[in-house]
Amino acid sequence: MPIPDFIVDLRRLVGTRPLSLVGVTAVVVRGDELLLGRRSDNGALTPVTGIVDPGEEPADAAVREAEEEAGVRIRADRLAWVHQIPRIVYDNGDQADYLDLTFRCSWISGEPFPVDGEMTEVGWYPLAELDALPLDDDMRARVAHALAEAPARFEQRD
Repeated sequence: MPIPDFIVDLRRLVGTRPLSLVGVTAVVVRGDELLLGRRSDNGALTPVTGIVDPGEEPADAAVREAEEEAGVRIRADRLAWVHQIPRIVYDNGDQADYLDLTFRCSWISGEPFPVDGEMTEVGWYPLAELDALPLDDDMRARVAHALAEAPARFEQRD
């Protein structure tokens, strides 16, 4: 998976210590279909995800990531969920804590295909078959929050 240049620069300074980063998830809907892709690093089926660049608006990051990863133009319609992902430790020892901002998005144009190598396949899946799809619990929750017609949700721990 390509590492953004700003993270490469930070890693030179902090080594493998935890970085607090902001990530986005773009849950893209086209009619009664959901855009999902298979990640090239672990084979998981997920919506489009990515890291917000310094100074970038999160909704713009979701739009950018959809074009970079899946070749589709989308519109970020609303923020659906804000939550902290448990710390990730990568194979090289790098640690990251991601605050994920999940957006409900609408498809505008383009047929999906793997653009930048972050996904091995990408395509439309029927919403009616969502329960049968092999999504992990966190990704399933992101999709569910984005599909719900409810105000944005945030996590709060006691």
